[in-house]
Amino acid sequence: MAETSSTDRRRWWALTVCMAAGVMIFIDVSIVNVALPSLQQGLGASSAELSWVVAGYALTFGLLLVPGGRLGDARGRKRMFVAGLVAFAAASVLAGLAPAAWVLVVARLLQGAAGGALNPQILGLIQTMFSGRERGKAFGVFGAVNASSTAIGPLIGGLLIQLGGPDAGWRFVFLVNLPFGIAALLFARRLLPDDDPPEQRSHTSLDPLGALLLGLSVVAVMVPIVLSESSGPSRSPWWLLGPAAVLFAAFVGWERRFARRGATPLVTGRVLRRPGYALGTALGSLYIGGSTAIFFVLTVFFQRGLGYSPIESGLSTMPYAIGSAVAAAIGGRVVTRLGRPLVVAGSVVMLVGLGAAALLLSGDAGPHAGLVVAGPLLVAGLGSGMVITPNQTLTLADVPTDQGGTAAGMQQTAQRIMSSLGIAVVAAVFYATLAGTGEDYGTAIAVGLTVTLGLVSASFLLGVVDLLVRRRRRHREEAHPVQDHQGAPGPAPAVGKSR
Repeated sequence: MAETSSTDRRRWWALTVCMAAGVMIFIDVSIVNVALPSLQQGLGASSAELSWVVAGYALTFGLLLVPGGRLGDARGRKRMFVAGLVAFAAASVLAGLAPAAWVLVVARLLQGAAGGALNPQILGLIQTMFSGRERGKAFGVFGAVNASSTAIGPLIGGLLIQLGGPDAGWRFVFLVNLPFGIAALLFARRLLPDDDPPEQRSHTSLDPLGALLLGLSVVAVMVPIVLSESSGPSRSPWWLLGPAAVLFAAFVGWERRFARRGATPLVTGRVLRRPGYALGTALGSLYIGGSTAIFFVLTVFFQRGLGYSPIESGLSTMPYAIGSAVAAAIGGRVVTRLGRPLVVAGSVVMLVGLGAAALLLSGDAGPHAGLVVAGPLLVAGLGSGMVITPNQTLTLADVPTDQGGTAAGMQQTAQRIMSSLGIAVVAAVFYATLAGTGEDYGTAIAVGLTVTLGLVSASFLLGVVDLLVRRRRRHREEAHPVQDHQGAPGPAPAVGKSR
């Protein structure tokens, strides 16, 4: 009994190590945005270089998710976790000490690649260490850390810049990762479960050509999307979408050929054909595409439209982050009991809160707009926490643990592409409305949030369709019970909540 209790504590401490690494990854998504003016002043960076500081991280992060997950499945997740952690911390130091803008751009590319390789190891380790209701609880912690880290990034960035001054404050934004990295590294070697010895691991081939083709197609899709966020849709190289389609077709063809040889392809049909995984990935990607754009348009609205400081802007979006973190933690505990209806209900709550915020901001909310929409944003955040983490738990529930890293990487890649696409579309609509209304920020924010409502509504409808299909299937199974080998009715398949 004492040994079991000790093992349980060790698993939860190991989860804490994973979350420390997660804080570094997620906070770097948003913390850099408020540092751009300081960075431009301190390094004399051009607009193009500033664009790549932001876009480069997202680009290489998305590029390494699936290959990183595959490496963890094949070579050991603890080994890949430690390697990714060291690389991320080293890239952060390089960024913080960068003597020129081009060095910072290279460091951000390396940071994104390390984060992309590290993230699927966190998800894979959760699947390895936990099962059943405990896995949902662990994913709830992961979702809470994700939501809170991304949301407080601008606030922490503003404080660090204020501490370091306009010339050097941006360096603290990157160097703050170092203590997290060192602490996580020290405890990772001791607490994370050891990888299986080589002779006991599944003999999974790495499929380097498949990884290359998929990586090139992801880059070709994401480059025009991420560049459109900074340089504008009209100047982005959208022609790359043509080669992206060709590369993806080549990837699909190669994967089929690779599988016919008896090898394990990078993306296995066995995983994709699981209804829960395919639908959950589609639902989550649509939802992420809408929800991540919220922070973008609200930050622009508060800082440029109302003249808020970065700290004031960060505080104004905190209600959403708090609601999301709380609901994610609770949702992780109850998702195995409530199933897919929890995700659908969360979408409804999100739509109500976000719709109310758009309505309030469309008028003249005045300088206290942040306080005016605090309640609706809290409601929207609660809904968001009921969607993202529970959906992730349900999506990965039936995936074999030896493919958990790859499956998580595929899911995260789809979400990363939709996140970038959602921000690009919402930003284009927001700025077009701003130009067409003579700088009317109230109208622009209302229209921008309406677009995000459309994407969230699409994910809601997908969840409803899934519920109806599963309910019909369950009724059909109950009406026609399985026959045993003698022709007598056998026990009906065990059916839990609709998921």
